[in-house]
Amino acid sequence: MALTAKAPAACTARSVKVGSRTATVMRVAAVEKPTNWTEKYIKEVPVSLLRPGVDTEDTIRAKFEKVIRDAQDSICAAISEIDGKPFHQDAWTREDGGGGITRVLADGNVWEKAGVNVSVVYGSMPPEAYRAATGTAPADLEKAKAAGGRVPFFAAGISSVMHPRNPHCPTMHFNYRFFQTEDWNGIPGQWWFGGGTDITPCYVVEEDLKHFHGTYKAVCDRHDPAYFPKFKKWCDEYFLIGHRKETRGLGGIFFDDLNDRPAEEILAFSKDAVNHVVEAYCPIVKKHMNDSFTEEQKQWQQIRRGRYVEFNLVYDRGTTFGLKTGGRIESILMSMPLTSRWEYCHEPAAGTPEAEFMDAARHPRNWV
Repeated sequence: MALTAKAPAACTARSVKVGSRTATVMRVAAVEKPTNWTEKYIKEVPVSLLRPGVDTEDTIRAKFEKVIRDAQDSICAAISEIDGKPFHQDAWTREDGGGGITRVLADGNVWEKAGVNVSVVYGSMPPEAYRAATGTAPADLEKAKAAGGRVPFFAAGISSVMHPRNPHCPTMHFNYRFFQTEDWNGIPGQWWFGGGTDITPCYVVEEDLKHFHGTYKAVCDRHDPAYFPKFKKWCDEYFLIGHRKETRGLGGIFFDDLNDRPAEEILAFSKDAVNHVVEAYCPIVKKHMNDSFTEEQKQWQQIRRGRYVEFNLVYDRGTTFGLKTGGRIESILMSMPLTSRWEYCHEPAAGTPEAEFMDAARHPRNWV
């Protein structure tokens, strides 16, 4: 996608009032946007991105939007406090319905790149996107596709990836979303929640992994003791780079298509989980952000980032869904690291910390 060559003006930090929320963001003026984007950039973020008169405050849709908007504010504030640099913010509306708030911290003191996105979008999607959204397809999907038309949908979510500078600090990803479809060509409307938080270090530090996994085990246990073993296993299986036969990172929790109990109960669990991102992750970063490292360790980090790219572009359902529904490309690919590396036939030497990491990636372990 070509960009018009135009130098950006100087960055300035300012506070933006969004309803009852105040966020410090970095503004960059005079940047040309690609001419073929369907998004409209707006100066002020609306109090709600929901459909007026449809998504009333008593709906799960409205309650979930509040959860993810509040989480974006609190998580960005915590990351900025550690890094010492504010997030740049873009707010946009989508021609087909809805909009989003993209916040990115680039070239920071602690993080090379950190992004936290919120989107609330609705409209219709092609039948092919239905499979990407759900991971499975109803038995009568082909018959419904033959009848023509597009699937009416509503989707809201928060997603984030954070890539630190120091190879001893782990990358972290989280995503929590709510999805709903309306009746379409004989297929009943559905709703479901999905999401999770996972960690991608370059080295095995058992104390750190016990803290991260232990935080999410406690979250899960508050809602259902069966959640953690189930969602931990699901995470290991989902974030598998099939062509490498290794996991992207060292796990966490992951769930999708979750609608096996009242929506209010799953909403409460999702809220609890997203509100523990900072507790699970930030102490690990603070512990290691000033650790010394070698050039070889930095190169190993770059190789692991290459694996991150491979997974996101080949397997990730969120990326696939975003591309199939014409989503905002910069938000979809925000998860990509600034730099990465591919070494031909690279394999760490036996007995090294890098080899220990590979063993954990090829044979998922229980950390708590």
